[in-house]
Amino acid sequence: QVQLVESGGGLVQAGGSLRLACAASGRTFSSYAMGWVRQAPGKEREIVAAITKSGGTTTYADSVKGRFTISRNNAKNTLYLQMNSLKPEDTAVYYCAAGLARSYQIPNDYGYWGQGTQVTVSS
Repeated sequence: QVQLVESGGGLVQAGGSLRLACAASGRTFSSYAMGWVRQAPGKEREIVAAITKSGGTTTYADSVKGRFTISRNNAKNTLYLQMNSLKPEDTAVYYCAAGLARSYQIPNDYGYWGQGTQVTVSS
């Protein structure tokens, strides 16, 4: 199993930036495909960015393309999400998620989750 702990959330003004990190422990980090999933109040979970086990392929939700960048450092067992040009609609709890398959399209298919970190973007 893998344990995931997110950090880096907070309150930021629209147009600002935040960098989220997810520290993994337990089973070998490079065994897992990773994703950042967010959930806003009253809305369904959404995969905003995903990355394959080696980091060779990344995918993004249309709503964040060009603004968010997902990356991973397998030597440091850490996943990142660089968020730029933040908008009020980016306000949500952001979760780090992991799974053993190559990739995921449905958020709840990820098998392992962190506790989440709140991101609030003020207008």
